[in-house]
Amino acid sequence: MKAFNFSLIFLLCLALVLFSLENSQPTAIAIVRGVEVEAPLAVELIFAMGIGAVLVWLFALLSKLQRYLEARQDLRAIRQRDERIEQLEQDLQAFQQNQNNAQNTETLASENTPQLLPAEEEAASDNAKQEAIAVKNIDRPA
Repeated sequence: MKAFNFSLIFLLCLALVLFSLENSQPTAIAIVRGVEVEAPLAVELIFAMGIGAVLVWLFALLSKLQRYLEARQDLRAIRQRDERIEQLEQDLQAFQQNQNNAQNTETLASENTPQLLPAEEEAASDNAKQEAIAVKNIDRPA
């Protein structure tokens, strides 16, 4: 790509030199009303091309600056998303640990509960029913 650019610039400069040799007659340029500058046509055209090249360079510089600022905003947004993802992953791990702890506690509680024989279960069930009836009777207004 660099060789192509160099060749293009070289050919452009060569054409400009040949053009200036052929167009050396003086011409007048009116810059503002009442102010005229007289110079060879080739000089005036080279000057105009130079101004155009500077304007193109400034436009390219402005375009690069805009792309740089957009890229910075994108990087900032990506960084914020990464931080949010990391925070959510930590929250998920804490939640999973809490669930595991709760399951372990339930498992330990069920393992430590003595197993009742069928007759004992019926007696416990009858006691629970009697307690529920007693509570209902207490809660009723007299």
